[in-house]
Amino acid sequence: HLPPDGTVKLGQVVGLGMNEEELARNKRLTSYDVRDLNVEPKLPYDDNTFDFVFNVVSVDYLNKPLEIFTEMHRVLKPGGTAVMSFSNRMFASKAVKIWLESDDFARMKIVGSYFFYSNPAGWTDITALDLAGGANNALGGLTSGLPSGLRRVALGFVAAAQLSDPMYAVQATKK
Repeated sequence: HLPPDGTVKLGQVVGLGMNEEELARNKRLTSYDVRDLNVEPKLPYDDNTFDFVFNVVSVDYLNKPLEIFTEMHRVLKPGGTAVMSFSNRMFASKAVKIWLESDDFARMKIVGSYFFYSNPAGWTDITALDLAGGANNALGGLTSGLPSGLRRVALGFVAAAQLSDPMYAVQATKK
């Protein structure tokens, strides 16, 4: 989900997921960890390690979201940003019940509440974004705090999303 080498200069890029074969094929990763966060909701990283945490199209499968969002807060550096992106497509057999019973707007509120209730005093600038939307697209909010290289990543992702499915993100910054 990141651009090819050379497009954007990135430091350490760590992947975490359940499919080792898929993680091993991702050339952008400098390392990866195989883990089912629904079984063990603990990120295997030190406190204040990362500038950014991205969760791409899997927030709807977390059965312990508050624990995971607390962990994301722990591993982010102060001022770091977490971005959760999702679409209206999912594996219904894996998604949590509240996700299945909600529309897109409600899902943005759900993810925003995960940030808020995981650490009420620890997150700031919780922002929900319709990345593929028309007049209500909050693209400026998504890219305003990002370094120029990551801003290009976000803009490219949005351009692709505008040609396909609805795409949403909720982001927050660690105080």
